[in-house]
Amino acid sequence: MAILLALALFPPVAAALGLDFYIGFVRRVLVVALAAASLNFIMGFGGMVALGHAGFMGVGAYAVVLLSDAGFASAWVMWPAAALLAAFAALVIGSISLRTKGVYFIMITLAFAQMLYFVFVSLRSYGGDDGYTLMARPALGMGLEMADEATLYWVVLAIVAALLWWLDRAAGSRFGAALVGIRDNEIRMRALGYPVYLLQLTAFVVAGAIAGLAGALLATGNSFVSPSMMHWTQSATLIVMVIIGGLGRRWGGPVGAAVWLALEEALKLHTSHWHMPLGLLLIATALYAPKGLAALSDLWARSKP
Repeated sequence: MAILLALALFPPVAAALGLDFYIGFVRRVLVVALAAASLNFIMGFGGMVALGHAGFMGVGAYAVVLLSDAGFASAWVMWPAAALLAAFAALVIGSISLRTKGVYFIMITLAFAQMLYFVFVSLRSYGGDDGYTLMARPALGMGLEMADEATLYWVVLAIVAALLWWLDRAAGSRFGAALVGIRDNEIRMRALGYPVYLLQLTAFVVAGAIAGLAGALLATGNSFVSPSMMHWTQSATLIVMVIIGGLGRRWGGPVGAAVWLALEEALKLHTSHWHMPLGLLLIATALYAPKGLAALSDLWARSKP
């Protein structure tokens, strides 16, 4: 709650300090944190290492473009539609991919993501490789002005906070416990009568829908979409964020996304070789904090008298 309050107060504080640029930056961190949390839900709790999660973000982003071109103007229509379209894509991809295991699952999700990437690259009417700029942001209605960065920030914060809370509850529910059981011992869960394929597919579709919504929020904030946002390197970056934050930790995705993007932004101000320190961070995490940065709170709690 303290973090949520601090985030809610950030826009007026940033404006008073002349740091208006960082309102958009923190909003982007929130959206990417949501996408990383959705990946952590299937990878950390379900053991499904999907190397194509950014593809669902791209589907959600381009859904906003397609709906805008079709004449829709309301964000409250575009965002749920983007999530539903991404959920459908996840249903199709997941129904095939989940019939494989291990490295084959990793590669087939990568293959599907690259197929989506090349499909949108081929859409010359929407800019192809160069991307597409939205003429105007979707409307919020209810007297809310989408052009105001602070207003959009607060709307995104409310959506992200609600979905992170839901993911946290889902991870701690019987459904989340079943996913963890499948991750740890799938054969035993099948023997106990659990519908393993159905549970995994449900989690995969939910994660895809949330990633699609994250992509729609990114497209709305940037007023621009590009196929590059669904390239496999973006999916790999999401996996790295989850690992740094804590694989299978309830707040691993948001922590990893916040740390990664904050360091990236800070390092870019001082060097063009900013990838190297971030690579060293990943190595240090793997060696000295294998449970992720989010697990450090447990060490702090145990050290208290």
